[in-house]
Amino acid sequence: MNRQEVVWVRKEDARVPGKLPIVYSKSYAVRFHGLERLHPFNAAKGKHIHKALCTELSLAEGSFYEPEELTKHQLRRIHTREYLRSLRWSLNVARIAEVSLMAFVPNKYLHQGYLRPMRFQAAGSILAGKLALDYGWAINLGGGFHHCCSNRGGGFCPYADISLLIVRLFEQEPCRVRRIMIVDLDAHQGNGHERDFNSWETVFILDIYNAFIYPRDHIAKLSIRCGVELQNQTEDEVYLRQLSRCLMQSLADFRPDVVIYNAGTDVLKGDPLGHLDITAEGVMERDRLVFSTFRALGIPVVMLLSGGYTKASARVIADSIINLRQHGLLD
Repeated sequence: MNRQEVVWVRKEDARVPGKLPIVYSKSYAVRFHGLERLHPFNAAKGKHIHKALCTELSLAEGSFYEPEELTKHQLRRIHTREYLRSLRWSLNVARIAEVSLMAFVPNKYLHQGYLRPMRFQAAGSILAGKLALDYGWAINLGGGFHHCCSNRGGGFCPYADISLLIVRLFEQEPCRVRRIMIVDLDAHQGNGHERDFNSWETVFILDIYNAFIYPRDHIAKLSIRCGVELQNQTEDEVYLRQLSRCLMQSLADFRPDVVIYNAGTDVLKGDPLGHLDITAEGVMERDRLVFSTFRALGIPVVMLLSGGYTKASARVIADSIINLRQHGLLD
């Protein structure tokens, strides 16, 4: 990892009166002449959640924070020069995005329509981390690219925003952040951050995932300090019981200064990639359990959206955020 200092967040981006610590930009949307529809990922998920929250919470357009695009200099803090150069080849980008037709598209268009929105989303994760320390919580309506590590992308994840966030917190907030916990509840194993923080005593990884789907990364799995490998079609009762147990066990072993919560909704019943059977009510209870557990202890929580491939996903996320607010967990 490149140890040079990087200014991640401008001072004026810190706490602003009248704003909620929710991060979103119109630049999050992946737009590529319809090719994005060839992957089940909902490229407009953040937009739909933003609209629902503004409507149902009576929020003005300027109530959320907006990130600036990550620069190459900032990306180099985690990513190798060779990896970033590899993104100049359309074939490599197509492999990461899992859309084979992208291999035949000029690379400059892939950067504009796919990689640039992902850089904005990754920047949103970093900004959300800063805001969480100031507010006690923050939500990025994007990000959670947990399959990407320093030298390799995959699973629609071209940039390692979780790793970038962790390095940023350790470097820029040494008095407030010495220990970080990742709670990865996406249906897929978070092999990207697991590869980046293998053997780091200051980073604790809790990962609950379907063991029978991508990526099945056995080397990365060695970094998980509290994990559950779920069966296909796991339902609410088993899922929430295992989560509750893991949260208590993890806190008994490790007391973090901040939690990065990768809140994938590909656990929902009917998701074409997650293959679990969690209901919308189960997802809402999952999110409530994570937030209530850590906020009761005064531990800041950064929530990233990660995967979710059903049309219902955006609505469930919006409902869950509203539910957290109604329970007093988003003060």
